[in-house]
Amino acid sequence: MTDQIHKDVQTSTPGIDRRNLLKMTGAGVAALGALSIFDSTTAKAQDMSNGASNFYTSDRVTLQKVTFKSQYQMNVAGNLYLPNNLDRASKNPAIIVGHPMGAVKEQSANLYATKMAEQGFVAMSIDLPFWGESEGASRNLVSPEVYAEAFSAGVDFLGSQAFVDRANIGAIGVCGSGSFVISAAKIDPRIKAVATVSMYDMGAAFRDALNKSQTVEQRKQFIATAAEQRWAEADGADIQYIGGTTLELTAETDPIQREFYDFYRTPRGEFTPAGVARETTTKPTLSSAVKFMNFYPFNDIETISPRPMLFISGDQAHSKEFSQDAYNRAAEPKELVWIKGAGHVDLYDRVDLIPFDRLKGFFDQHLA
Repeated sequence: MTDQIHKDVQTSTPGIDRRNLLKMTGAGVAALGALSIFDSTTAKAQDMSNGASNFYTSDRVTLQKVTFKSQYQMNVAGNLYLPNNLDRASKNPAIIVGHPMGAVKEQSANLYATKMAEQGFVAMSIDLPFWGESEGASRNLVSPEVYAEAFSAGVDFLGSQAFVDRANIGAIGVCGSGSFVISAAKIDPRIKAVATVSMYDMGAAFRDALNKSQTVEQRKQFIATAAEQRWAEADGADIQYIGGTTLELTAETDPIQREFYDFYRTPRGEFTPAGVARETTTKPTLSSAVKFMNFYPFNDIETISPRPMLFISGDQAHSKEFSQDAYNRAAEPKELVWIKGAGHVDLYDRVDLIPFDRLKGFFDQHLA
């Protein structure tokens, strides 16, 4: 990963201390390992065990592409999934699903929305602003507040549908979206129930890295590098990007990178949105990535109560500290479910491991 970051930054930006940037290795592996580039020409055999089915479709569900406005007057793109047997004359519970950070709705979110629709819910996957089919420029910009607003805008949209019970709308956030939906739910009580899967606290990941392995000095070095890049862009330089699953595996590739590579860099989960350059797909802009440093989604998480929260994580997931931290801070009612033997990315698409029965039970109970 650090070699790729070095390559990305070295190409054009004078004044950046590359050595300082390379020192943010912890945050690079923890937070940016979730981001990737897709290149079908180099895709290799993938691990399809445990029912891996990212691109799952169902003949029991009808898909409708939708767009709606956020309070920022930006178009948010979504896929609305309706059970074929939906009673449109009744008010039905609904669920919004957010994708992993740096991904798009076609990666994990569509799968979760389809599966929840199969179980009778109105379900909608969304592209976060600046990503996928949603509006926003510059592309790949980091803006946690705008990301969180997309979930509330989704509530606006779903609640305006005649067949949706606006008093019973919940949300599922996968990976980084887990932290964004918590941020939204803290100030939007219309989100009646929150579930997260393989959650990343994107703020903590950038500030501290996994297991708090990044020092404050390393954090400051990255902030300084991003500030230098902002000056460069103000003076007319090209936008620079960071992160990305490695383009190829080597003997030195770390286990976390290998885990992401198997999903994002192989046909198992790779997806390139129309009109997106391969070189920048899923990589956040360097100058905006520091906005995660100011993102504290778990502060005041207890105020979501008495609305329920469900945290799901693999017991082998490199990210499990974030679900544990959120659970510890949250107030009742809350649940923490460990999936035995599962890693972080396993719960993106391995339907034999993802506990859809627990998700159904949770939302059946709390979206009456």
